Amino acid sequence: MDLVIDIGNTFAKVALFSEGRLHTLSRFSSLSLDDILDFTKAFSSQISAAIVSSVRDYPSGIDAYLEQNYFFIHLEPATAVPIKSNYETPETLGKDRLAVAVAAASLFPGTNALVIDAGTALTYDLVTASATYFGGAISPGIQMRFDALHHFTGKLPLLSGREKVCLVGKNTRNSILSGVLNGILAEVKAIVEDYQKMFPELQIIFTGGDYKYFVDKLNFPTFAEPNLVLMGLQKILEFNRV
Repeated sequence: MDLVIDIGNTFAKVALFSEGRLHTLSRFSSLSLDDILDFTKAFSSQISAAIVSSVRDYPSGIDAYLEQNYFFIHLEPATAVPIKSNYETPETLGKDRLAVAVAAASLFPGTNALVIDAGTALTYDLVTASATYFGGAISPGIQMRFDALHHFTGKLPLLSGREKVCLVGKNTRNSILSGVLNGILAEVKAIVEDYQKMFPELQIIFTGGDYKYFVDKLNFPTFAEPNLVLMGLQKILEFNRV
């Protein structure tokens, strides 16, 4: 079994993969070594490899334990991956963006794919049919847009809705909801259309905590996989273990 740990901006995901398939998954607001030991207790004898990807600090004892007990990778810009990259600054590329690109190339080999990760940020990542990563775009996610309107104004309230809203808001609350939710949906539609002009046969993949808001509101086919980052990390681990 493979132990895959993704420590993101909002929470950490810890997962076990068996024969390349997701077996067990837990989320933590903060992550400690004890959390990992509890999570893996029933499977400790079956785990042979582990990978950690993190965008924030976490207890150093986690890496030490994993390195001592398993084949271990801490994902870094120099880590070998099973796709090519044309990204100009790999040292600044988000690990989650790299992971979803790897997963997309694995799920849809020989296909141009655009991954839209609707999380804290809204990211777009393009992988071509030749399994080459080209980059994409980074935009504020839904909650970040709500937060910005509240933080950078004197009187606008902080909202957090994800419901379907009308176009014309007739009060302040509905006006904010319309601007944020209709605005981000319009952004996604327009950007996907521009990518489709470049690659007419383009697979659209959604992931991230807010993916459900988008998938039933778009007029083009999509594939949704909420655990795409974890899948990509497992593929990177598998690639380096061979």
